[in-house]
Amino acid sequence: MNTLVVWDEALLRYDMGDHPLDPVRVELTMALARSLGVLDRPGVTVQRPEPATDAVLATVHDPDYIAVVKAASTGRRISMMGLGTLDNPTFVGMHEASALIAGATRRAAEAVWLGETDRAVSISGGLHHAMPDRAAGFCVYNDPAVAIKRVLELGAERVAYVDIDVHHGDGVQEIFYNDPRVLTISLHESPRTLFPGTGFPDETGGAGAEGSAVNVALPPGTDDKGWLRAFHAVVPGVLRAFRPQLLFTQCGADTYRHDPLANLRLTVDGQRAAYLALRDLATEVASGKWVASGGGGYALVECVPRAWTHLLAVLTGDALDPAVETPAAWRELAAERRPSHRVPPAMTDGGDAAWNPWVPGESPDAIDRSIMATRRLTFPFFGLDPHDPRD
Repeated sequence: MNTLVVWDEALLRYDMGDHPLDPVRVELTMALARSLGVLDRPGVTVQRPEPATDAVLATVHDPDYIAVVKAASTGRRISMMGLGTLDNPTFVGMHEASALIAGATRRAAEAVWLGETDRAVSISGGLHHAMPDRAAGFCVYNDPAVAIKRVLELGAERVAYVDIDVHHGDGVQEIFYNDPRVLTISLHESPRTLFPGTGFPDETGGAGAEGSAVNVALPPGTDDKGWLRAFHAVVPGVLRAFRPQLLFTQCGADTYRHDPLANLRLTVDGQRAAYLALRDLATEVASGKWVASGGGGYALVECVPRAWTHLLAVLTGDALDPAVETPAAWRELAAERRPSHRVPPAMTDGGDAAWNPWVPGESPDAIDRSIMATRRLTFPFFGLDPHDPRD
C-alpha cells in the first residue's frame, strides 16, 4: 500500500495568532509521527505542495472574495466577507498560507484519483466551513471542496465526503448541495448546541440531488460507544449504496472529551476506531482510494497530535498499538511548545472502543433518536430500509 503525505513546514504559516486554531497542533502531530517511525514506513512518500492558483480557487470561491482575501493578506484592515472577526482575524500572508493548504489537499486527491498512490493525506487541511463568498469558522479557503472539484474535473462520477469533525461540514455540503455526484456525510454535535447551527437530518440535498447530503446530529455528551454505534448505523449502508469511486474524509479531532470548544466525549481510542472503520470502508466501497485531511481540534497537546498520528499510521500501514508510549523527546518538545498543557505519556486514553450495533427500539436514548431521524429521512433515497439494521 502506497501513501502520499503532502507536507511542508510552510503549511504552519496558517496562523491566526492568539487563536484556538493553533498550528502547533499540526507541528506536534508531524513530530510525533516522525518520532514513532510512521513516516519512514515502506511505500510512504512525503511531497511538498504547491499553492493553489487563483484559477483553481475560483472553481469553488467567488473571484471577488479571493481578491478581498489577497488584499487583507497585505496587512490592510478589512472587515467584510467573514474576515476581520474574532473567528477569522486577518493576518499578513493569509492568502498565501490558505492557498498552500488548498494546493496540498488538491494534490492529495489528484494523486489518488490518477493512480499515483493508493492513499493520500493533507493533515493541515480540512478547512470545511469556508463558503464560496466568505470565511467562516476559522476557515478561509475550503480545501476539501477544491480537492473534490479537481477529482470531478478529472472525470469522477461519484465522490463521497465523510466528515467526522465535531462541527457540521457546512461549507462542503453547501458547495455540493445540488451536485448528485458528491455525497456529503457529516457526523457532528447537534446544531442546537454548537456552531455552525446547521446539519439537521432534514438537510438531504438540493433539487436534482436529493439524498446527496446525510447528517447525523448527535447530542452533547456522546461518548465512544454511542458515536461508533451511530457511525456504523448510518455510514456503511449509505456508502455501499452510493458506491463512490473515491472516499474523502475530514478527520477533525475536536470530538475529544476534553476539547475546549465542543461537548462530545470521545477518547483518542474512539477516534482511532473511527479511522480504522473509514479505512475498511474505503477498501470495501472505493477500491481503496482514500484521501484524508485533518480539520478542527483544540486540545492542542492532549489530543490532536496523538489522534492524527493514529490517522497517519492507519493510512500508511498497520495501526499503532494504543499502549505504545509517546517518545521522551516528543514529550519534551510538547512541554516546551505549550508548558501549560498536560503532555500524554502514551497513545491511549484507556478508552473502550467496543460498541453495540444499532437495533431499532432497543436503546431508545437521544443517540438512537438521532440515528433514526437520519435513517428515516435519508435511507429511502438509497433504496434502504430505515428500520432494518442490516441496511
